[in-house]
Amino acid sequence: MAADPNVTTLYRGRDALPLRTRLLWMFGAVAGLHAAAVVLLFAGGAGNPGGTGAQALTGGLVLTAYLAGVKHSYDWDHLAAIDNSTRKFVASRQDPVSVGFAFSLGHSSVVTLAGVLVIAGAAAMGEFMQDGSTGNLVLGLIGTGVSGLFLLAMGLFNGSAFTRSAQAYRRARAGEAIDPQDLQPAGLVARLLAGPLAKVRRPRNIYVIGFLFGLGFDTATTIGLLMMTTAASLAGVPPIALLALPLAFTAAMTLCDSVNGLAMMRMYRSALDDPQRRLGFNALVTGISAVSALFIAVITLGGFVNAAFALEDPLTVWLGSIDLGHAGLLLAALLLAVWAAAGLKGQVGSAGHR
Repeated sequence: MAADPNVTTLYRGRDALPLRTRLLWMFGAVAGLHAAAVVLLFAGGAGNPGGTGAQALTGGLVLTAYLAGVKHSYDWDHLAAIDNSTRKFVASRQDPVSVGFAFSLGHSSVVTLAGVLVIAGAAAMGEFMQDGSTGNLVLGLIGTGVSGLFLLAMGLFNGSAFTRSAQAYRRARAGEAIDPQDLQPAGLVARLLAGPLAKVRRPRNIYVIGFLFGLGFDTATTIGLLMMTTAASLAGVPPIALLALPLAFTAAMTLCDSVNGLAMMRMYRSALDDPQRRLGFNALVTGISAVSALFIAVITLGGFVNAAFALEDPLTVWLGSIDLGHAGLLLAALLLAVWAAAGLKGQVGSAGHR
């Protein structure tokens, strides 16, 4: 079937926009989310008969929701998904400025929808949040299954790229010339994954991945936010102010994930734009991202198998109980340290050639 020329033209038009314009649109959307949360907070406070004390309570809850969004953005699965997706797009010579934004917007859409249902008094949300219930189990299997398989595919894909980069690095040290194509994934793994990953062609496609990631309702941050929204609703906080809670969570997560995606885009672009000088850096960063994705995939799929088949063996029970929320900060720190070390080495090398 031939491609729709109107759709193709639209895609090309968006891709042809200057990088600065796309950045302005993206951060404009993030700023809009922040402004909307503030407007809802003050609008709810204006109609709150509880006085200053109730307004201070509502403001504290919104701030707590915002900080929860910041924390959630540094979960290891977020970082692994964004980093590995960005590596794939950069390798295709795209400027994926909105990978982090699209992923976090999809992920937080689930939380926002759940928060709206809680505020509306939907009894079904209680089942989704109750551990061991049918609704919680089904959504949890969807979320963990999709996230595990996606991270496995991206980890294998970028693992192939890492193998090629490491081989190119060894040849370069031996004095051979390197072609940029030598850094692209190839071989059986790349061919097997070409079909499944063909649907992930542009950063906006990551929105769906982020949405499916969020269906699990299995993180302490998400459950805590929804429980806080429920408690605030029962305490009489106006519904319009309650809407600021999931919106503040979304604003914080989209901001942090957008910055993370941009940092990874710049990191990979700096490696691929100068392959002769930065082969070692490219191989190292690609290897870290691939290993992190495979590591999280094994843990996630182990938990998926344990929940799906109600297993009681020690291995899958242990995998299902691992909480890697804070470990994402270690991954971010490691990648930033590698980037800083490579930049420092590049400056020293440039100074030595003057």
